[in-house]
Amino acid sequence: MTTSHLAVITAGLTQPSSTRLLADRLTDAVVRSLRETNDEVVVEVVEVRDVAHDLTNHVLTGFASPELQVRLDAIAEADAVIVVTPIYAASFSGLFKMLIDVLPTDALRDTPVLLGATGGTARHSLAIEHALRPLFAHLGALVAPVGVFAASDDWGSADAGLLGERITRAGRSFAGLITGTSKTRLPDPFDEVTPFATLLQGSSRA
Repeated sequence: MTTSHLAVITAGLTQPSSTRLLADRLTDAVVRSLRETNDEVVVEVVEVRDVAHDLTNHVLTGFASPELQVRLDAIAEADAVIVVTPIYAASFSGLFKMLIDVLPTDALRDTPVLLGATGGTARHSLAIEHALRPLFAHLGALVAPVGVFAASDDWGSADAGLLGERITRAGRSFAGLITGTSKTRLPDPFDEVTPFATLLQGSSRA
């Protein structure tokens, strides 16, 4: 059994927030998938709003407070990272970008990263592709091909099931990226076909 250290960055500004809710559900999906292969997971959640003032001071002075340094170390030392940010003006939040800016150089290089985002409308859904994915590719991260965007309507009763399916798919795919396993083989409908000889025997008895 191996143990993976998973850092979860959530950049919501309110409490409670849909950003934190999406981060928690993505985390649960990844942890469940990893435990199916007997992998244990240690999760460290980095709530960006809790260190907002420390981030500003770090940008201005170049020094991290002890509280902020603990969080930066958790991200830099993680085996994999989940990031979820609200989308404003078609891009990630400024507070989220401040955290990324003060990470140590190459902190995320070769680290699997799962992208998530929330927004008021589905029109912001492409922000994962045109804003978040290029940012983490520039940092040298191994960006998961499947990300999850959740608009306000996705949390409603009619669409919650579809969002749950996307979260489960992303979690399973990301767990495979972490462990280096290949994708799950889909069942072949012809695997359990009744042999023709058996069919003939049944026909002859009729």
